[in-house]
Amino acid sequence: MSDTAASRAAEILSRPVSLNGLTVPNRIVMAPMTRMFSPGGIPGEDVIGYYARRAAAGVGLIVTEGTYVGHDSAGQSDRVPRFHGAEQLEGWTKVADAVHAAGGTIVPQLWHIGMVRNAGEPPFADAPAVGPSGLTSAGADVTGKAMTQQDLDDVVEAFAESAAAAERIGFDGVELHGAHGYLIDQFLWEGTNRRTDAYGGDPVARAKFAAEIVAAVRAAVSPDFPVIFRYSQWKQQAYDARLAETPEELDAILTPLAAAGVDAFHASTRRYWLPEFDGSDLNLAGWTKKLTGRPTITVGSVGLDGDFIKAFQGEGAPVAGLDNLLDRLERDEFDLVAVGRALLQDPEWAAKVLDGRFEELAPYDASALRSLS
Repeated sequence: MSDTAASRAAEILSRPVSLNGLTVPNRIVMAPMTRMFSPGGIPGEDVIGYYARRAAAGVGLIVTEGTYVGHDSAGQSDRVPRFHGAEQLEGWTKVADAVHAAGGTIVPQLWHIGMVRNAGEPPFADAPAVGPSGLTSAGADVTGKAMTQQDLDDVVEAFAESAAAAERIGFDGVELHGAHGYLIDQFLWEGTNRRTDAYGGDPVARAKFAAEIVAAVRAAVSPDFPVIFRYSQWKQQAYDARLAETPEELDAILTPLAAAGVDAFHASTRRYWLPEFDGSDLNLAGWTKKLTGRPTITVGSVGLDGDFIKAFQGEGAPVAGLDNLLDRLERDEFDLVAVGRALLQDPEWAAKVLDGRFEELAPYDASALRSLS
Protein backbone atom coordinates (compact mmCIF):
# COMPACT_ATOMS: atom_id res chain seq x y z
CA MET A 1 0.00 0.00 0.00
CA SER A 2 1.30 3.45 -0.90
CA ASP A 3 2.05 6.05 1.75
CA THR A 4 -0.88 8.12 0.48
CA ALA A 5 -3.32 5.22 0.76
CA ALA A 6 -2.04 4.30 4.22
CA SER A 7 -2.42 7.90 5.35
CA ARG A 8 -5.97 7.99 3.98
CA ALA A 9 -6.87 4.82 5.89
CA ALA A 10 -5.44 6.18 9.11
CA GLU A 11 -7.30 9.49 8.74
CA ILE A 12 -10.72 8.02 7.93
CA LEU A 13 -10.65 5.22 10.49
CA SER A 14 -9.42 7.48 13.29
CA ARG A 15 -12.51 9.72 13.20
CA PRO A 16 -14.66 9.51 16.36
CA VAL A 17 -18.34 8.61 16.14
CA SER A 18 -21.27 8.90 18.55
CA LEU A 19 -23.67 6.12 19.47
CA ASN A 20 -26.33 7.78 21.60
CA GLY A 21 -24.40 9.02 24.68
CA LEU A 22 -21.19 7.17 23.87
CA THR A 23 -18.34 8.65 21.85
CA VAL A 24 -16.27 5.90 20.23
CA PRO A 25 -12.74 7.24 19.61
CA ASN A 26 -12.38 5.68 16.14
CA ARG A 27 -14.26 3.57 13.59
CA ILE A 28 -12.73 0.18 14.44
CA VAL A 29 -14.86 -2.33 16.33
CA MET A 30 -13.77 -5.71 17.65
CA ALA A 31 -16.37 -8.18 16.45
CA PRO A 32 -17.80 -10.66 18.99
CA MET A 33 -16.08 -14.05 18.81
CA THR A 34 -16.99 -17.03 20.99
CA ARG A 35 -14.01 -18.26 23.03
CA MET A 36 -15.27 -20.74 25.68
CA PHE A 37 -12.40 -19.79 28.01
CA SER A 38 -14.51 -18.95 31.07
CA PRO A 39 -15.00 -22.01 33.30
CA GLY A 40 -18.17 -21.70 35.31
CA GLY A 41 -19.14 -18.80 33.09
CA ILE A 42 -16.69 -16.55 34.97
CA PRO A 43 -14.26 -14.39 32.94
CA GLY A 44 -10.80 -14.62 34.49
CA GLU A 45 -7.43 -12.94 34.13
CA ASP A 46 -6.84 -14.34 30.63
CA VAL A 47 -10.13 -12.84 29.45
CA ILE A 48 -9.22 -9.50 31.00
CA GLY A 49 -5.89 -9.52 29.21
CA TYR A 50 -7.42 -10.62 25.90
CA TYR A 51 -9.73 -7.62 25.69
CA ALA A 52 -7.35 -5.11 27.29
CA ARG A 53 -4.64 -5.89 24.72
CA ARG A 54 -6.96 -5.00 21.84
CA ALA A 55 -8.10 -1.81 23.56
CA ALA A 56 -4.52 -0.75 24.26
CA ALA A 57 -3.70 -1.32 20.60
CA GLY A 58 -6.34 1.12 19.39
CA VAL A 59 -9.64 -0.74 18.99
CA GLY A 60 -12.30 1.94 19.48
CA LEU A 61 -15.19 -0.29 20.56
CA ILE A 62 -15.00 -3.86 21.80
CA VAL A 63 -18.04 -6.10 21.52
CA THR A 64 -17.47 -9.06 23.80
CA GLU A 65 -18.04 -12.66 22.91
CA GLY A 66 -21.63 -13.77 23.38
CA THR A 67 -22.60 -13.93 27.06
CA TYR A 68 -25.57 -15.91 28.33
CA VAL A 69 -28.46 -14.03 29.89
CA GLY A 70 -30.07 -15.39 33.07
CA HIS A 71 -32.54 -17.89 31.62
CA ASP A 72 -32.25 -21.64 32.14
CA SER A 73 -32.27 -22.41 28.43
CA ALA A 74 -30.06 -19.49 27.40
CA GLY A 75 -26.84 -21.43 26.99
CA GLN A 76 -25.25 -24.81 26.83
CA SER A 77 -21.54 -24.61 27.55
CA ASP A 78 -20.19 -24.18 31.07
CA ARG A 79 -17.15 -22.47 29.54
CA VAL A 80 -19.05 -19.66 27.82
CA PRO A 81 -19.27 -16.56 30.04
CA ARG A 82 -22.56 -15.53 31.61
CA PHE A 83 -23.80 -12.03 32.23
CA HIS A 84 -25.58 -12.82 35.47
CA GLY A 85 -24.48 -14.04 38.88
CA ALA A 86 -22.23 -12.35 41.43
CA GLU A 87 -18.94 -14.04 40.48
CA GLN A 88 -19.59 -13.66 36.78
CA LEU A 89 -20.40 -9.97 37.02
CA GLU A 90 -17.40 -9.38 39.26
CA GLY A 91 -15.23 -10.84 36.52
CA TRP A 92 -16.87 -8.66 33.89
CA THR A 93 -16.37 -5.57 36.06
CA LYS A 94 -12.63 -6.22 35.94
CA VAL A 95 -12.79 -6.62 32.16
CA ALA A 96 -14.57 -3.28 31.71
CA ASP A 97 -12.15 -1.54 34.07
CA ALA A 98 -9.13 -2.90 32.19
CA VAL A 99 -10.50 -1.88 28.80
CA HIS A 100 -11.23 1.64 30.06
CA ALA A 101 -7.77 1.91 31.60
CA ALA A 102 -6.36 1.02 28.18
CA GLY A 103 -8.36 3.77 26.51
CA GLY A 104 -11.12 1.70 24.91
CA THR A 105 -14.88 1.31 25.16
CA ILE A 106 -16.71 -1.98 25.59
CA VAL A 107 -20.20 -3.49 25.38
CA PRO A 108 -21.25 -7.05 26.24
CA GLN A 109 -23.11 -9.08 23.66
CA LEU A 110 -26.18 -10.52 25.39
CA TRP A 111 -27.12 -13.93 24.05
CA HIS A 112 -29.73 -16.68 24.17
CA ILE A 113 -28.94 -19.63 21.90
CA GLY A 114 -32.51 -20.91 21.65
CA MET A 115 -32.71 -24.15 19.67
CA VAL A 116 -29.02 -24.30 18.75
CA ARG A 117 -27.16 -27.20 20.36
CA ASN A 118 -23.65 -28.51 19.69
CA ALA A 119 -23.27 -32.26 19.29
CA GLY A 120 -21.38 -33.95 22.10
CA GLU A 121 -21.70 -31.01 24.47
CA PRO A 122 -24.35 -31.66 27.11
CA PRO A 123 -26.12 -28.67 28.65
CA PHE A 124 -24.85 -27.41 31.99
CA ALA A 125 -28.44 -26.58 32.98
CA ASP A 126 -31.30 -29.06 33.12
CA ALA A 127 -33.45 -27.10 30.70
CA PRO A 128 -35.01 -27.84 27.32
CA ALA A 129 -34.02 -26.25 24.06
CA VAL A 130 -36.62 -23.58 23.31
CA GLY A 131 -37.61 -21.54 20.29
CA PRO A 132 -40.57 -20.00 18.55
CA SER A 133 -41.70 -23.36 17.16
CA GLY A 134 -39.19 -25.91 18.48
CA LEU A 135 -37.36 -26.04 15.12
CA THR A 136 -33.61 -25.86 14.61
CA SER A 137 -33.89 -24.92 10.93
CA ALA A 138 -36.32 -24.73 8.04
CA GLY A 139 -37.81 -28.12 7.25
CA ALA A 140 -36.43 -29.77 10.40
CA ASP A 141 -38.44 -31.90 12.78
CA VAL A 142 -39.64 -30.42 16.05
CA THR A 143 -36.96 -31.27 18.60
CA GLY A 144 -37.48 -28.56 21.21
CA LYS A 145 -40.15 -26.68 23.07
CA ALA A 146 -42.29 -24.02 21.43
CA MET A 147 -42.20 -21.12 23.85
CA THR A 148 -45.25 -20.15 25.87
CA GLN A 149 -46.13 -16.58 26.74
CA GLN A 150 -44.55 -17.11 30.15
CA ASP A 151 -41.36 -18.34 28.46
CA LEU A 152 -41.29 -15.24 26.28
CA ASP A 153 -41.85 -12.93 29.22
CA ASP A 154 -39.08 -14.66 31.20
CA VAL A 155 -36.56 -14.24 28.39
CA VAL A 156 -37.48 -10.58 27.89
CA GLU A 157 -36.91 -9.99 31.59
CA ALA A 158 -33.57 -11.84 31.49
CA PHE A 159 -32.25 -9.59 28.73
CA ALA A 160 -33.41 -6.49 30.58
CA GLU A 161 -31.76 -7.61 33.82
CA SER A 162 -28.44 -8.30 32.10
CA ALA A 163 -28.55 -4.93 30.35
CA ALA A 164 -29.18 -3.15 33.65
CA ALA A 165 -26.27 -5.07 35.16
CA ALA A 166 -24.01 -3.98 32.28
CA GLU A 167 -24.70 -0.32 33.00
CA ARG A 168 -24.38 -0.81 36.75
CA ILE A 169 -20.91 -2.40 36.55
CA GLY A 170 -19.50 0.17 34.15
CA PHE A 171 -19.97 -1.05 30.58
CA ASP A 172 -20.53 1.52 27.83
CA GLY A 173 -23.62 -0.03 26.24
CA VAL A 174 -25.01 -3.43 25.26
CA GLU A 175 -25.37 -5.44 22.08
CA LEU A 176 -28.32 -7.81 21.66
CA HIS A 177 -27.48 -10.92 19.63
CA GLY A 178 -30.25 -11.21 17.07
CA ALA A 179 -28.21 -12.95 14.36
CA HIS A 180 -26.90 -16.27 13.05
CA GLY A 181 -29.87 -18.50 13.87
CA TYR A 182 -29.95 -18.04 17.65
CA LEU A 183 -33.12 -17.40 19.63
CA ILE A 184 -34.04 -13.85 18.59
CA ASP A 185 -33.16 -14.65 14.98
CA GLN A 186 -35.27 -17.81 15.16
CA PHE A 187 -38.27 -15.55 15.66
CA LEU A 188 -37.24 -13.15 12.87
CA TRP A 189 -36.77 -15.92 10.28
CA GLU A 190 -39.86 -17.54 8.81
CA GLY A 191 -37.89 -20.78 8.39
CA THR A 192 -37.93 -21.37 12.16
CA ASN A 193 -40.93 -19.27 13.16
CA ARG A 194 -44.15 -21.13 12.32
CA ARG A 195 -46.26 -19.56 15.03
CA THR A 196 -49.85 -18.58 14.40
CA ASP A 197 -50.17 -16.16 17.32
CA ALA A 198 -49.07 -12.51 17.49
CA TYR A 199 -45.39 -13.53 17.26
CA GLY A 200 -45.61 -15.30 13.90
CA GLY A 201 -46.72 -14.58 10.37
CA ASP A 202 -45.61 -11.48 8.48
CA PRO A 203 -42.25 -9.72 9.05
CA VAL A 204 -43.72 -7.22 11.54
CA ALA A 205 -45.22 -10.01 13.65
CA ARG A 206 -42.00 -12.01 13.53
CA ALA A 207 -40.15 -8.93 14.82
CA LYS A 208 -42.50 -8.51 17.80
CA PHE A 209 -40.44 -10.63 20.24
CA ALA A 210 -37.21 -8.83 19.31
CA ALA A 211 -38.93 -5.45 19.68
CA GLU A 212 -40.22 -6.43 23.13
CA ILE A 213 -36.67 -7.33 24.21
CA VAL A 214 -35.34 -4.04 22.87
CA ALA A 215 -38.09 -2.06 24.62
CA ALA A 216 -37.48 -3.83 27.93
CA VAL A 217 -33.73 -3.25 27.67
CA ARG A 218 -34.30 0.39 26.76
CA ALA A 219 -36.51 0.83 29.84
CA ALA A 220 -33.96 -0.89 32.10
CA VAL A 221 -31.05 1.42 31.27
CA SER A 222 -30.46 5.16 31.11
CA PRO A 223 -31.77 7.06 28.08
CA ASP A 224 -28.27 7.79 26.78
CA PHE A 225 -26.97 4.21 27.28
CA PRO A 226 -26.40 2.72 23.80
CA VAL A 227 -28.40 -0.32 22.70
CA ILE A 228 -26.95 -2.08 19.65
CA PHE A 229 -28.80 -4.82 17.78
CA ARG A 230 -26.89 -7.39 15.74
CA TYR A 231 -28.73 -9.24 13.00
CA SER A 232 -27.98 -11.20 9.85
CA GLN A 233 -29.64 -12.65 6.80
CA TRP A 234 -27.52 -15.85 6.94
CA LYS A 235 -27.77 -18.48 9.64
CA GLN A 236 -25.17 -20.96 10.81
CA GLN A 237 -27.78 -23.61 9.95
CA ALA A 238 -28.35 -22.14 6.47
CA TYR A 239 -25.82 -19.80 4.87
CA ASP A 240 -28.23 -18.95 2.03
CA ALA A 241 -31.13 -18.01 4.34
CA ARG A 242 -32.63 -14.54 4.08
CA LEU A 243 -34.88 -12.59 6.42
CA ALA A 244 -35.82 -10.24 3.62
CA GLU A 245 -35.76 -10.55 -0.17
CA THR A 246 -36.46 -6.86 -0.74
CA PRO A 247 -35.72 -3.54 0.98
CA GLU A 248 -39.41 -3.27 1.80
CA GLU A 249 -39.38 -6.56 3.69
CA LEU A 250 -36.23 -5.51 5.55
CA ASP A 251 -37.84 -2.20 6.46
CA ALA A 252 -40.82 -4.05 7.95
CA ILE A 253 -38.46 -5.93 10.29
CA LEU A 254 -36.12 -3.09 11.24
CA THR A 255 -38.60 -0.26 11.75
CA PRO A 256 -40.22 -1.81 14.88
CA LEU A 257 -36.76 -2.44 16.34
CA ALA A 258 -35.64 1.13 15.77
CA ALA A 259 -38.91 2.42 17.25
CA ALA A 260 -38.42 0.20 20.31
CA GLY A 261 -35.09 1.84 21.11
CA VAL A 262 -32.20 0.47 19.03
CA ASP A 263 -29.47 3.12 18.80
CA ALA A 264 -27.28 1.30 16.26
CA PHE A 265 -27.47 -1.83 14.12
CA HIS A 266 -24.66 -4.31 13.61
CA ALA A 267 -25.40 -5.92 10.23
CA SER A 268 -23.55 -9.22 9.98
CA THR A 269 -22.55 -10.42 6.53
CA ARG A 270 -20.01 -12.95 5.37
CA ARG A 271 -18.41 -10.53 2.89
CA TYR A 272 -19.01 -6.83 3.50
CA TRP A 273 -18.35 -5.82 -0.13
CA LEU A 274 -21.30 -7.72 -1.62
CA PRO A 275 -24.49 -5.78 -2.48
CA GLU A 276 -27.53 -6.90 -0.50
CA PHE A 277 -30.29 -6.32 -3.05
CA ASP A 278 -30.41 -6.08 -6.83
CA GLY A 279 -30.18 -2.61 -8.30
CA SER A 280 -27.97 -1.09 -5.59
CA ASP A 281 -24.35 -1.35 -4.45
CA LEU A 282 -25.35 -0.88 -0.79
CA ASN A 283 -24.41 -3.73 1.53
CA LEU A 284 -26.63 -4.85 4.42
CA ALA A 285 -25.29 -2.19 6.79
CA GLY A 286 -25.81 0.44 4.10
CA TRP A 287 -29.42 -0.56 3.54
CA THR A 288 -29.98 -0.67 7.29
CA LYS A 289 -28.76 2.89 7.72
CA LYS A 290 -30.78 4.09 4.75
CA LEU A 291 -34.00 2.49 6.04
CA THR A 292 -33.71 3.32 9.76
CA GLY A 293 -31.52 6.41 9.92
CA ARG A 294 -29.56 4.76 12.73
CA PRO A 295 -25.75 4.38 12.78
CA THR A 296 -24.58 1.01 11.52
CA ILE A 297 -21.63 -1.33 11.92
CA THR A 298 -20.51 -3.35 8.91
CA VAL A 299 -18.69 -6.67 9.25
CA GLY A 300 -17.62 -9.58 7.07
CA SER A 301 -14.07 -10.59 6.12
CA VAL A 302 -12.67 -7.09 6.72
CA GLY A 303 -8.92 -7.15 6.13
CA LEU A 304 -9.05 -10.55 4.42
CA ASP A 305 -9.04 -11.37 0.72
CA GLY A 306 -10.44 -14.88 0.55
CA ASP A 307 -13.42 -17.12 1.11
CA PHE A 308 -15.17 -16.83 4.48
CA ILE A 309 -15.53 -20.57 5.02
CA LYS A 310 -12.11 -21.53 3.70
CA ALA A 311 -10.49 -19.00 6.02
CA PHE A 312 -12.52 -20.29 8.96
CA GLN A 313 -11.53 -23.88 8.15
CA GLY A 314 -7.87 -22.99 8.14
CA GLU A 315 -7.01 -22.62 4.46
CA GLY A 316 -5.88 -19.07 5.06
CA ALA A 317 -6.62 -15.74 3.46
CA PRO A 318 -4.17 -13.08 2.27
CA VAL A 319 -4.36 -9.52 3.51
CA ALA A 320 -6.80 -7.42 1.49
CA GLY A 321 -6.66 -3.71 0.77
CA LEU A 322 -9.11 -1.38 2.44
CA ASP A 323 -9.84 1.04 -0.42
CA ASN A 324 -13.37 -0.27 -1.02
CA LEU A 325 -14.14 -0.10 2.69
CA LEU A 326 -12.77 3.44 3.00
CA ASP A 327 -14.73 4.62 -0.02
CA ARG A 328 -17.93 3.38 1.60
CA LEU A 329 -17.09 5.00 4.93
CA GLU A 330 -16.38 8.31 3.22
CA ARG A 331 -19.80 8.36 1.58
CA ASP A 332 -21.43 7.42 4.92
CA GLU A 333 -22.82 4.08 3.76
CA PHE A 334 -22.11 2.88 7.30
CA ASP A 335 -20.39 4.29 10.37
CA LEU A 336 -18.15 1.67 11.97
CA VAL A 337 -16.25 -1.40 10.85
CA ALA A 338 -16.14 -4.61 12.88
CA VAL A 339 -13.03 -6.75 12.50
CA GLY A 340 -12.97 -10.37 13.60
CA ARG A 341 -10.37 -12.86 12.39
CA ALA A 342 -7.81 -10.26 11.30
CA LEU A 343 -7.88 -8.80 14.82
CA LEU A 344 -7.82 -12.26 16.34
CA GLN A 345 -4.73 -13.00 14.27
CA ASP A 346 -3.00 -9.86 15.47
CA PRO A 347 -3.96 -7.90 18.63
CA GLU A 348 -2.02 -4.97 17.14
CA TRP A 349 -4.06 -4.88 13.92
CA ALA A 350 -5.87 -1.64 14.77
CA ALA A 351 -2.68 0.15 15.81
CA LYS A 352 -0.91 -0.88 12.61
CA VAL A 353 -3.79 0.32 10.43
CA LEU A 354 -4.28 3.57 12.34
CA ASP A 355 -0.53 4.23 12.19
CA GLY A 356 -0.33 3.44 8.47
CA ARG A 357 1.92 0.42 9.06
CA PHE A 358 0.22 -1.84 6.52
CA GLU A 359 3.49 -3.51 5.62
CA GLU A 360 3.46 -5.13 9.07
CA LEU A 361 0.09 -6.87 8.55
CA ALA A 362 0.40 -10.63 8.11
CA PRO A 363 -1.91 -13.02 6.20
CA TYR A 364 -4.61 -14.61 8.33
CA ASP A 365 -3.53 -17.88 9.94
CA ALA A 366 -6.33 -20.03 11.33
CA SER A 367 -4.00 -21.31 14.06
CA ALA A 368 -4.90 -18.05 15.81
CA LEU A 369 -8.26 -19.64 16.53
CA ARG A 370 -6.51 -22.11 18.77
CA SER A 371 -4.65 -19.55 20.85
CA LEU A 372 -7.10 -16.64 21.10
CA SER A 373 -4.55 -14.72 23.14
